[in-house]
Amino acid sequence: MLAVMSAWTAATTYGYARPERRTWRLLTADLAVAFGCLFATAFAATPFYLTQAPPLSGYWFAGAALAASVIWGRRGAATVAVLYGVCDITLRVVMGAAVTAATARGVVLLLLAGLAVGYMARVAGRAEERFARAVALEARIREREQLARSIHDSVLQVLSLVRRRGAEAGGEAAELGRMAGEQEVRLRALITDGLPGQASEALEGAPSPAAAGRSTGPGAGRGGGEAVSRDAVDLRELVRRAESVHVSVSAPATPVTLPGRTAEELAAAVLAALDNVRRHCPADTRAWVLVEDEGDAVTVSVRDEGPGIAPGRLEEACSEGRIGVAQSVRGRLRDLGGTVEYVSVPGQGTEVEMRVPRS
Repeated sequence: MLAVMSAWTAATTYGYARPERRTWRLLTADLAVAFGCLFATAFAATPFYLTQAPPLSGYWFAGAALAASVIWGRRGAATVAVLYGVCDITLRVVMGAAVTAATARGVVLLLLAGLAVGYMARVAGRAEERFARAVALEARIREREQLARSIHDSVLQVLSLVRRRGAEAGGEAAELGRMAGEQEVRLRALITDGLPGQASEALEGAPSPAAAGRSTGPGAGRGGGEAVSRDAVDLRELVRRAESVHVSVSAPATPVTLPGRTAEELAAAVLAALDNVRRHCPADTRAWVLVEDEGDAVTVSVRDEGPGIAPGRLEEACSEGRIGVAQSVRGRLRDLGGTVEYVSVPGQGTEVEMRVPRS
């Protein structure tokens, strides 16, 4: 009997090791073997032995009771404990042994252990389900944020330009500009519905499971969902594309290498910050971009000599559905695990400091 119980213990250890194998069939077989071994005590023990100690085979019920609590819940564990008590009493009656307090103690111990494990299994299962839903929700929100950034940096910019130029040209162009403005408002409302609201803020600082699968870098307007190379890229080359008559770029003499996607996203955030300078400052406003390699991190600062940002204006723009700062700059840096700091004094310009860790 000991050989049978030992072999079955090895079999159930293997069977219960993986969740997909924890089925009611295995549990039923486990209970059948446990009951069989318990009744086999009638052939291997004497009535005197049962008055001194519980049957040795009864200990194998503990594993079956705990397995029942995981698979069938607390009711299953309670059922197994009661069945053990019934079988133990029946065995003693058949063998002519006295029913002692050991039977009651065994039932109580199995019942308490089964109820505790069953409760913890249910709590753990619910927590795992909530976590899975939260991860799926986070992935959808991140994907939507990246799509919103891509549309903001491409389609919305074109519609905004058509609206302004149409209003300046007048005539039929003004009507075209008005229509472009209407579409801009509708598209902006569509992509910002729920962003960057509470759901986005709740995920602040969390890793992005969706970020690795999409690209919203400077080339996002052309390729949309094209994969970005993960090979090392020199950030200086990407940032220097923004250099112009009114934009000066300063960078170290040695390459500032970052993973491909990180460099693309950081450069896109820099371009978004410069685009805000172009849109909200006078046409001749100067801007400076400084790239710093700090070893364990890379910092890029964008400074302009514009009129500055009034206190509370960034929050107001976010509530109006404008995502240039909230998503194109802050959203990108958040997804990269970096930080963004805006320093602005009305009448003295604005400085945006973006820092991305290399780890």
